[in-house]
Amino acid sequence: MDVLIEFISNHLQMIYIVILMIFVGVEVIGHVPAVLHTPLMSGANAIHGVVIIGAILVMLSASPDDILALSLGFVAVLLGTLNVVGGFVVTDRMLEMFKKKK
Repeated sequence: MDVLIEFISNHLQMIYIVILMIFVGVEVIGHVPAVLHTPLMSGANAIHGVVIIGAILVMLSASPDDILALSLGFVAVLLGTLNVVGGFVVTDRMLEMFKKKK
């Protein structure tokens, strides 16, 4: 418990910034019109390619004996890939709605 209290007291400004970022993000997303919400979210999902690259770099720098780092890196690559593919699938479906039907 003392370690947690010490961590919080040492990183209090960073915690305030994260809380502020959460509130600002909720306000920004909350004021986006419904028409733009799907393309905005699919674009945001595509940005998760950065997560994939970061996870691959973590896995490359981890030692072969560090099972935890390799497992977390693999899960991050897997979830990041699913998020990127899902973003493109949503975008594709959205664009299909605007095509003329034959």
